[in-house]
Amino acid sequence: MSNTVEFAKMNGLGNKILVVDMRGRTDKVTPQAAIALNADAETQFDQIMAIHDPKVQGTDAYIDILNSDGSKAQACGNGTRCVVQALAAETGKKAFTFQTVAGILNAVEHEDGTISVDMGRPVFEWNRIPLAEEFHDTSRIELQIGPIDNPVLHSPSAMSMGNPHAIFWVDRDPMSFDLERFGPLLENHPMFPEKANITLAQVISDSTLRTRTWERGAGLTLACGSAACASAVSAARTGRSGRKVTIDVASSPIRQPLVIDWREDDHVVMTGPAEWEWSGALDPSTGTWSRDAERGAEAR
Repeated sequence: MSNTVEFAKMNGLGNKILVVDMRGRTDKVTPQAAIALNADAETQFDQIMAIHDPKVQGTDAYIDILNSDGSKAQACGNGTRCVVQALAAETGKKAFTFQTVAGILNAVEHEDGTISVDMGRPVFEWNRIPLAEEFHDTSRIELQIGPIDNPVLHSPSAMSMGNPHAIFWVDRDPMSFDLERFGPLLENHPMFPEKANITLAQVISDSTLRTRTWERGAGLTLACGSAACASAVSAARTGRSGRKVTIDVASSPIRQPLVIDWREDDHVVMTGPAEWEWSGALDPSTGTWSRDAERGAEAR
């Protein structure tokens, strides 16, 4: 077995993604390799989407997802769109079914190049999100940061989209908050025994939200697909919006919105872009790599 595999540096609305082809192999991308890749400015990423041979009949692949700190992620909507684009370019197929830790995901590439991913059903029960304390209504939980009489952030909506999310509602541009300071404190708050993705969400209209996310295991991110889904569902759940909204991701340099549709069958469908940047080869055990144009040169 060769010690290198093909990979592509991609992005989903700015969300930095490495799509790694592990098909035909029994090993995995190691946490050490993930940490090494993230330490290099050229391969720095939010998530690794490692494509493995299918484990379940009727699926196209099993996707193993790693965060930039080497930890496992249950779901990554922006990364899933990147996988779809990569496999569609390779196979000519337009529709795919993937198995992940969070369950089965169906996705399709449209004629205009956008990609829809069925992210499944949202979870609201406190013990399944999970939260450390019981809340009858998780659309507004007791949690705040800042002075008791004048908190900076408070009363988030909590839910799971395969991974835990806390959505803090703000009345001004999410970019105006010091999320880099508050994000780590909230991600690791005792309320979240499995940590949580932290999102600031501003309601622009009943069909438009503006968001910014501190991602569990990755930190301040340019975009987060599951957080966009969680924001949209939480907005509809609390009467702030309808069930289909456009998400303006405040921190993304790509000014193309995500469209989130919380369908009547309770499934959440996310539609947005994916972009290939460059490709190369890497060692999944160590993280050493080279670009396609640099083959034969010393690996990084």
